[in-house]
Amino acid sequence: MDCSMLLYLFEYVLQIFFPIAFFAASDIAQVAVPTVGPQSTLYVTNEVIAPDGFPRSASLINGVFPAPLISAQKGDNFKLNVANFLSDSTMLRSTSIHWHGILQRGTNWADGPVGVSQCPISPNRSFLYEFNTTEAGTFWYHSHYGTQYCDGMRGALVVYDPDDPHKTLYDVDDETTVLTLGDWYHYPSPSLEKLPKPDSTLINGKGRFPVDKGRLLDDKLTDLSIVNVEYGRRYRMRIVSIACDSSYTFSIDRHNLTVIEADGESVVPVRGIDTLEIFPGQRYSVVLVANQPVDNYWIRSLPPVEESDPLGTYERGLNSAILRYKGAKYLEPNTTPTQNNFLLETQLHALTDPRAPGKPIMDGGDVNLHFNLSYDKEKELFAINGTSFKPPKVPVLLQILTGTPPEQLLPKGSIYKLPRNKSISISVLPGVFDGPHPFHLHGHSFSVVRSANSSTYNYYNPVRRDTVSLGYPSPEAQANPILDPDPYPEKGSNVTIRFRTDNPGPWIFHCHIDWHLEIGMAIVFVEDRKDIPDVVRPPEQWQYLCPIFDNLPANMTSISTVSIGPTSSTVSIGPTSSTVSVVPTH
Repeated sequence: MDCSMLLYLFEYVLQIFFPIAFFAASDIAQVAVPTVGPQSTLYVTNEVIAPDGFPRSASLINGVFPAPLISAQKGDNFKLNVANFLSDSTMLRSTSIHWHGILQRGTNWADGPVGVSQCPISPNRSFLYEFNTTEAGTFWYHSHYGTQYCDGMRGALVVYDPDDPHKTLYDVDDETTVLTLGDWYHYPSPSLEKLPKPDSTLINGKGRFPVDKGRLLDDKLTDLSIVNVEYGRRYRMRIVSIACDSSYTFSIDRHNLTVIEADGESVVPVRGIDTLEIFPGQRYSVVLVANQPVDNYWIRSLPPVEESDPLGTYERGLNSAILRYKGAKYLEPNTTPTQNNFLLETQLHALTDPRAPGKPIMDGGDVNLHFNLSYDKEKELFAINGTSFKPPKVPVLLQILTGTPPEQLLPKGSIYKLPRNKSISISVLPGVFDGPHPFHLHGHSFSVVRSANSSTYNYYNPVRRDTVSLGYPSPEAQANPILDPDPYPEKGSNVTIRFRTDNPGPWIFHCHIDWHLEIGMAIVFVEDRKDIPDVVRPPEQWQYLCPIFDNLPANMTSISTVSIGPTSSTVSIGPTSSTVSVVPTH
């Protein structure tokens, strides 16, 4: 272990025994998560937590779930040192971090996805992510290695703008008004089936789980998160989906919301909304006016499950948190949902520079790409245009920087080369089960010129964002899960996005249901291949990530799966594998 890691370990031990910035478990439900600045050390460890009442080992950042809020000001320089102390063999022990929504102009090496821009950070090693950003808004950060963020490594990141164009609409915008919505699983992600269902919904890291319809574990109710407000004040609520799978129908009883931001992009205010659907990776800022009688009100976040599903209810605080007015009694609410005015994506319009790149016609980009999604039931793999993505051992960026010819870049069939300073139009058909699929593009925000479940194209003032839902497949696609024979169906969805290639580097485009990414639903755009070596210059430390990881002993890369059903086994992640003992957690 090098000297720097010993220093980080010493600091981490100090935080455990002198927890100035940490809270007792009984307090977490009523306060915001810990906050760190843009120049901080993030300690990655394994801890046992029970956010919904069920204890399990998790992979955490600074010992908390969600991970600490990273709070910054527009124009700040980020220096975030990730110190990896992961040791639980039932989960991945190497790691990486992606800063979701940060465009990483000139710093593609700091983007985070393993196999695209870096090799993993090995155990007992650290890595410094350094980047600048001119963006402001609501973002988040999470592991981008396998399904590791489903085990806990995820949290919000907010870049505040002193000149925010909407600042006259609200009075309060701080760590107390950040709401993270996430799904939670009771067992380590490597031990779960390929398309698992969550055990609970957590809001700001707190929730409850059902055993069956209407009955909670031992009838003992865990604490719920509480958002405190004062009558007459206006609050900017930053809603962040940190989910691995679930989308959520979000509302706050008896309160209307004004939408002012989507995925880090300011929008023309949309007023009178009381319900919105948010997909994994997406973020919204809404203004809530505390104008109701002093009381407690339910904050609701319902996943899209069947009514017969034990999680498909609000009974006894499932899928819920509490909005508490100053002066209200310390009781759980008895309010009922008011969900009448749903936000439609087509109602959102970019506040500045709203016109989409390219010509205002179908396939009006300089480059026009069409992608079909499919699923191989026998191999249990997703594919885009017939190819299932598998992260290469040598990251795409490293291949480029070491002179690999464009036609030899790996993974074969998943690399799409894009020319510099051109308008790119991408149309994607959902055409495959287990949707809707939220697709995220690294390195760019994009204009959504055709939204899910809409046949209308808007080239003049569409919303800009970085994660878009493909919606539900058309009836034709549901009948034929390979692809929809009609490239522009009037029923169902054909989402079309536009962006301009002004950010050289390899950028992954993938489904943000993490289980889907893990089994192939991704491609990589190699943007402006020729200029990447001049623009993207990784630090020396980056060059050592791959050789260190490649030389890890077998017992540091194999994973012991936990017995959930009648069987268990050992799987391998990394260059080597070995058989080790199964370690049960229940």
